[in-house]
Amino acid sequence: MARSAPVLLGAAVLALGLAAGPAAALSSPQPGNSEPISNPNPSPTGSSAPDDNPFLNTPRPEEEEEPPAEDEPPPKNTPPPKPDPTRTVKPTPTTGPSQTARPVTRGGSQPTTGPAPTADPTTEESPALVEDAIMADDAILEAGTLTAGDAEAQATLVDVEDQRIIQTRAALTAMLQTGGIMAAQRKQPQVFVSAHGRTLVLPARNTETPYTLKDLAGVEKGRYLRRLKDGSYLLGVQVFVADGARLQLRGPLTLRMGSLPGSFSSIIAFGGDIEIKGTAKRPVRITSWDVRTQKPDLTTTDGRAYIRAVGGEFEMTHTQVSHLGFWSGRTGGIALTGTERPASVYRHRTKDQRHQDKQERLANTKRGERGGSNFGDVETIPIGPGTASHVLADELVSGSIKNSVITGDAYGIFVSGSNQTQIINNKIRNSLVHGVFMHRFAKNATIEATEVTGSGGDGFVLSRATEKVKVVDCLAARNKRNGFTLNGRALASGPSASGESLAVYGDSSVSNSTARDNGRYGVEVLGGSRLAVQTSEIVGGDMGIVVREGASGVQISGNRLTDQRRQAIALRDGATGAHVAGNTITGTVTGIYLRNSTGMVVGNKITTKPNPKAHGITVVGDATGSEITRNTVIGAGTSAISVARAADTVNKHNNDEDQWNDTSSFWVKAKRYVKPMNVIWAAVILLVVVSAIRSRGVLERRQRRTEIRNPYAQQKLLAEGRFQLLRRAAPPPPDPFETVPDPFAPAGPSSRRRQASMHTDSAPVGGRG
Repeated sequence: MARSAPVLLGAAVLALGLAAGPAAALSSPQPGNSEPISNPNPSPTGSSAPDDNPFLNTPRPEEEEEPPAEDEPPPKNTPPPKPDPTRTVKPTPTTGPSQTARPVTRGGSQPTTGPAPTADPTTEESPALVEDAIMADDAILEAGTLTAGDAEAQATLVDVEDQRIIQTRAALTAMLQTGGIMAAQRKQPQVFVSAHGRTLVLPARNTETPYTLKDLAGVEKGRYLRRLKDGSYLLGVQVFVADGARLQLRGPLTLRMGSLPGSFSSIIAFGGDIEIKGTAKRPVRITSWDVRTQKPDLTTTDGRAYIRAVGGEFEMTHTQVSHLGFWSGRTGGIALTGTERPASVYRHRTKDQRHQDKQERLANTKRGERGGSNFGDVETIPIGPGTASHVLADELVSGSIKNSVITGDAYGIFVSGSNQTQIINNKIRNSLVHGVFMHRFAKNATIEATEVTGSGGDGFVLSRATEKVKVVDCLAARNKRNGFTLNGRALASGPSASGESLAVYGDSSVSNSTARDNGRYGVEVLGGSRLAVQTSEIVGGDMGIVVREGASGVQISGNRLTDQRRQAIALRDGATGAHVAGNTITGTVTGIYLRNSTGMVVGNKITTKPNPKAHGITVVGDATGSEITRNTVIGAGTSAISVARAADTVNKHNNDEDQWNDTSSFWVKAKRYVKPMNVIWAAVILLVVVSAIRSRGVLERRQRRTEIRNPYAQQKLLAEGRFQLLRRAAPPPPDPFETVPDPFAPAGPSSRRRQASMHTDSAPVGGRG
């Protein structure tokens, strides 16, 4: 509410100011009115003379012979003016050499370009030339090539453009709803003035006659569109093609869209149609134009001219577009966008047409068909979990861009909220961000025979919430990031402020295309389901085809990959159910790399570089359920198919490794088998062997014990020694207390024993006495 309040207030003020009378929009603004957005320096009095538009500072057709004003640069293709010592020239924001535009006359031939205006050497400052346009994303900001102030300025200009478009549409709708003579008079070209500048509005007509350049040049006697001497036209105002109106530009035509710091022209259709048609021999040429330097505007930090279709239809063929757009996709150059505010094209259909639409919707419902591409609701069935999302048909943009050349735009082509858009046979060169960017809710699009070269970002991008987009026979070369990016991730990973579904997107494909010498990857697949890269050629880059972020069911088949610095095909970080089949890989260190991902790797032919660390196929981490079969691996290196670092058993069979030369060292080979389970089993086997050896010795000893042997075999014979005479032992001293026996007592048994003992002790020992 806080953001919409200024918009509603501005629309109300604009509507009240324009409702004063039919002539209010056609006459010059009165003192006190805001100056047009194209004029950054309003006059001190606050009024605007008919010739104060800085874009149109070249003479009018009827004034071509008059010399230019002292404070205006001369028109293009005229001799340089004489030096004026009193004149000072302000420098442009950036410096460096600039490219020279080549306008075309009505006959289609290239005119001779006159010398560029030169500054008097006595002036205080000479005009600085412009070298390269500046366009930034996060990486550029981190690199420090664009200041935070420039980024904030561009973001503010984008916001101002959004406010201007909303206010203009709201004011026009309010006036047309009043009805009567005033509403009828409003159905003609008119100028709206607001705090955001002037907008030339083209309302819907009561007939089907389209607006042309003649209608634009007729507003206020050619104040906002002027023909130059070289036959080109200079546009100096914002053009708004309203709902139900149609703007037609036909070749041969050279249209220069005025573009100054903070003040630039644009062509925007909100529910209306834009038709830009040339032929091969009589093309349409559109470029931004800085009237001070008489060259295309190459600086984006202060805004730049652009073309945008919001809803409705956009058709462009045989057109050469250059140096349009800044900062955002919707102001990026050529933009086709849907809208959250449905256009009212439906009410422009007749009663019979609306009745026929209703009958068709009812018939589709009876046949069980869900949605359609006609007027009414279009139902988008997301892939995976989640509920279907309904998008009103009037919200979507449709159109085609064919046989055109787009050079130096911020975004080459930006598409969002579209259905069945066709981008065919185009050349997009040196875009500052991305070449072709398919943004959210772009579906059923066809991109065919289109070349994107030299972009500062990716060549082709299929962003999140895009589905069923086919890229066929396209070329992405020498882009600083990826050649092709397919992003099928969900818009949310849980509860979110916008309440987006957790469903993933997919069913898009890149086929018969070429990615050559891009700075990062040839093709990157991020999440999604049932995305495909087929029969394409990937040359150079850090990696060829990279699948990650949990992508499922990706098909990679029939591709030719050559000379990647690291890996040709990489499945990483949760990719599941991938099918990698029939690819030919040459000149890489690692042919196919699986890390914590699962897939079928079948029938690929891999020839690696002669590198000691080369692998044909490498599996790392959890790859449960993966299968590697019928692959042919040729080369020399560490291993043909390495599963040593896999956490679980990988089904590997029927692969041809006969032409692989294993150059790994002894320790590398040993490491292949030194795994925890292998060590445990080796210890168990060693224990068994040692136990068996020891038990064999015990058995032998036991066998020897059971044999019948001489029990005295281990004993020594007793040897006879010489006789030795033992001395008689001295009798013990008498015991004084011993009782002397009675000699006269009868001898008993004990007495006889004592006597015998005494007799024995007195006998000689050891021989004769």
